[in-house]
Amino acid sequence: MNVALASLSAEPGQQNEDFAAAAPGAAVLLDGAGVAGADTGCTHGIAWFSSTLGGLLLATITAHPDRSLADCLADSIRAVRSLHEDSCDLTYRASPTSTVVAVRADAGALEYLVLGDSTLLLADQDGKTTAITDQRLDEVGKRLRGPVDELPTGSPEHAAALADYRDSLTGLRNRPGGFWIAGPDPQAAEQALAGAVPLNTLASVTLLSDGATRLVDSFELTTWETTLTVLDSSGPDELIRHVREAEGGDLDGRRWPRGKARDDATVLHWSLCGRSSSPGRHDYGRSSQRA
Repeated sequence: MNVALASLSAEPGQQNEDFAAAAPGAAVLLDGAGVAGADTGCTHGIAWFSSTLGGLLLATITAHPDRSLADCLADSIRAVRSLHEDSCDLTYRASPTSTVVAVRADAGALEYLVLGDSTLLLADQDGKTTAITDQRLDEVGKRLRGPVDELPTGSPEHAAALADYRDSLTGLRNRPGGFWIAGPDPQAAEQALAGAVPLNTLASVTLLSDGATRLVDSFELTTWETTLTVLDSSGPDELIRHVREAEGGDLDGRRWPRGKARDDATVLHWSLCGRSSSPGRHDYGRSSQRA
């Protein structure tokens, strides 16, 4: 199993709320979330939640290959809940949550699960790429985030609008017509996108937090195919370096409106067989930007 993993917090010295790990034939990635500026109601915090849930999920999917990934996620959410429900207020509106991407190779197939706006990128041996992302959060966000995108990122006005936006999102979390994410309720696992693909058709499997996919889905500077070329030739650290470079040129969010100037970025790249690629420089500046 050939896995390369890189993770970088949004700012130096700031706690990284992403988590990723791999075991033989399996991998998970989680991106922890809360409500900006709000007490979580949890004495442990968001990073603890995502790393604890991620570690338990990886252990569960490897120890119980007969159980579906969704059932394993539900079991893991229950286990994390039992660890802190007596000491933390899990009914609080800002209680920690997390996206989840999980994969497991078994019986000639790659099973996958995606919950929330992290991404699973599958590359087949013919060079075709398929990105699997739960779009429900983005769809809800488009209806609510107009005032946020009109203000410079990092300004006091932007921070206030962002807090209002995230407060509105919380009211739509884990309910029909809203979006689904891992939190205190194991029933969220039933809403995950899940499926399987033949293992022998795949060249690589990549798990990415949304802080690592900005070049493609937010900034529109490159494609998934170019992203894979970078990962195959130079690895996840180089991809994250390019993300930081783009973010650094637009810290006020005027070109690319966003909630955070920089975000935690995590990439787990699992190569299943050799892919031809050309190491070298990669130009991210020629694609059209978002209007």
